[in-house]
Amino acid sequence: QVQLVESGGGLVQPGGSLRLSCAPFGSVFNVYTMGWHRQAPGKQRELVAAITSGGSTNYSDSVKGRFTISRDNTKNTVYLQMNSLNPEDTAVYFCNAAIQYKSFWSPADYWGQGTQVTVSS
Repeated sequence: QVQLVESGGGLVQPGGSLRLSCAPFGSVFNVYTMGWHRQAPGKQRELVAAITSGGSTNYSDSVKGRFTISRDNTKNTVYLQMNSLNPEDTAVYFCNAAIQYKSFWSPADYWGQGTQVTVSS
């Protein structure tokens, strides 16, 4: 069973920074598009940023210029550098990836368990 393991959440003051990381647990054949979503209390889950295996990126308007998504294909790891954080960024952040677990399997979407990011003074 492929799992996505996230790390890097926590409590930060407004204006501060955090870096999230996410990688599959165990061996996989290939990893395609990876991304981060977030869900604040009482709100729907929304896309924050995504990155293809070739490095093309996509950001939500609310984080453009403040967040940077990147990946290390040698480690199958995706990162989310979050700068200039504000209280509206408080949410549970979920990693998502399209993973081909075995060469003879079709790619499928997988999700991490979520990591809490709280921006508060």
